[in-house]
Amino acid sequence: MSADKPHLTHDHIRELLTAMIRIRHFEDKCAELYTQEKIRGFLHLYDGEEAVASGVIPRLGPEDRIVATYREHGHALVRGVPMERVMAEMYGKATGASGGRGGSMHIFDAARNFYGGNAIVGGGLPLAVGLALRDRMMGAPNVTACFFGEGAMAEGEFHESMNLAQLWSLPVLFVCENNGYAMGSALARTEAETDIRRKAAAYGTVTEQVDGMDVVAVEAATRRALAAIRETGKPYFLECLTYRFRAHSMFDAQLYRDKDEVAAWREKGPIVRFQSWLYETGLMHSEEVAQIEAGVEDEIAAAVAYAEASAWEPLETLTRHVVAEDRPAPPAPPEPGAETVEMTYREAVKQGIRDAMIRDERVFLMGEDVGAYGGCYAVSKGLMEEFGEDRIRDTPLSESGFTGAGIGAAAAGMRPIVEVMTVNFSLLALDQIMNTAATIRHMSGGQFGAPVVIRLATGAGKQLAAQHSHSLEGWYAHIPGLRVLAPATLEDARGMLWTALEDPDPVLIFENVMLYNMTGQIAANTGPVDIDKAAIRRAGKDISLITYGGSLWKTLEAAEALAGEGIEAEVIDLRCLRPLDDATIMASLARTRRAVIVDEGWRSGSLSAEIAARIGEQAFWHLDAPVGRVCAAEVPIPYPKHLEDAAIPQVPAIVAAVKAALGKG
Repeated sequence: MSADKPHLTHDHIRELLTAMIRIRHFEDKCAELYTQEKIRGFLHLYDGEEAVASGVIPRLGPEDRIVATYREHGHALVRGVPMERVMAEMYGKATGASGGRGGSMHIFDAARNFYGGNAIVGGGLPLAVGLALRDRMMGAPNVTACFFGEGAMAEGEFHESMNLAQLWSLPVLFVCENNGYAMGSALARTEAETDIRRKAAAYGTVTEQVDGMDVVAVEAATRRALAAIRETGKPYFLECLTYRFRAHSMFDAQLYRDKDEVAAWREKGPIVRFQSWLYETGLMHSEEVAQIEAGVEDEIAAAVAYAEASAWEPLETLTRHVVAEDRPAPPAPPEPGAETVEMTYREAVKQGIRDAMIRDERVFLMGEDVGAYGGCYAVSKGLMEEFGEDRIRDTPLSESGFTGAGIGAAAAGMRPIVEVMTVNFSLLALDQIMNTAATIRHMSGGQFGAPVVIRLATGAGKQLAAQHSHSLEGWYAHIPGLRVLAPATLEDARGMLWTALEDPDPVLIFENVMLYNMTGQIAANTGPVDIDKAAIRRAGKDISLITYGGSLWKTLEAAEALAGEGIEAEVIDLRCLRPLDDATIMASLARTRRAVIVDEGWRSGSLSAEIAARIGEQAFWHLDAPVGRVCAAEVPIPYPKHLEDAAIPQVPAIVAAVKAALGKG
């Protein structure tokens, strides 16, 4: 133990020792239960690292927030999550901390501001930044503590998160539990710079290294860190040098380190060191320690009994917690007024953002160049002057970082609008969108949601070549937990955002780049619009044309051309790609008995394939012909205009597909 121990009361040393013993004995029991196949999946134990959680977490206030790693049992126990609920979660029982939905790696507790473990290395860092951003914007005096291992510091999300936290002066306590091994790879094998504090210091963040096997030293360092954060509002990086006594997970054979190394570390483990020091100084005696251990064993036995006796969640509730069960009624749209105004699609989106900012102080916009520049497509130009830099927030080029921050802010009660400049850049944020936004409600058993709106420019037609011309809406429509919208009209461009911001779940809005300059008349009082239903944009009796987004107007043009030949096509604007409005599609097919789907995505594995499959499942006996599809060619989108046009759906191809379905091709 360090020589400069502060004065410790007996109650306090008992609290510290008990916290560490609870973790150690709990983890020992979990290992035993794993060998009995009562706990399954990945199991990452915290043996050896107990001093970090026990030294840091009790110093946090109840309103402070915690983001943990997949090795988070100890964090949860010290935070006060009842042991029986943690154990039941390990079993996967309905009485678990996350309702059995998360298991070992995903323990959540909303009542204790415990935002769960994260199975993605470094994945919790942007979330923590977003939680702190919420507190900074709302003037709340809270700190967010984010735990991660040294392996996470090789991830881009670490650097993006450190930069954002320092740039925006966010109250984050970054706690690096440096146990020397990223899974099975020693630090020197994976990092060019093994003094990892230098990485954090490069962003101007105050850093400190502490002996993570000394619980009092960790506590003292935490007190200094929290005092600094609360005084300055800026982040603080605390590196705790520690060691895990067990394997990375129960699947790990530990061939990368020998038994002597582990034994040597065990001799200087946090419990041994603290207990020995207590004995040497006479602050505690073996009888009291035995009493503590006996109490912990009783608690563990009760937790196991609780988990064993708890019920499994019934199969009937399998689909719970994918999206919110209690959804607000969609805002009632106003009756269109007589007054109309002319505007572009771009201006309609801008007015939707502006309306939202005026209506709700929790709404803010962030993304690359959304401020002074107005965004890549000038949608937000002028809004920074009206609402200020805090609410129209320019971000670095760090899609994963700022998207994850938006998700974190949303989980803490804000209503962020995240603009991703082009849909292909969203792939850099796919981890945060799919593994956090879409899953946090499910993994937490419904305790947390992520009501974030993410806007993405999508589509081809501007000669931007292969890397800037994607139509990936169908990819995102594949992911449970997301709502995916594709506004094609001025009314939808303005009003869908209103409704999306009322939604308790993450909403992705895909704006086709070819629509931004489209001009038309719109009711001056245009308000919220439905985001659940498809719309019939043209009635017809001979065939159903099913499309969305930028392809709507080509499809309407094709329908007009077909009408000149006596073919009346019904045009369905899907509008909402997840969930699909099957009822409108099938009702149309009951009338027309034929269908062609127009989808700018690639044909293989496309959204059109999903719609065709649903038609086959639900309306096969109504059909008089196979379902036709007009999709993008199976090539990266070319740069030359004539090749680009040939690669994506065009009016002649739609007309030809209709005639083929009618047997007139």
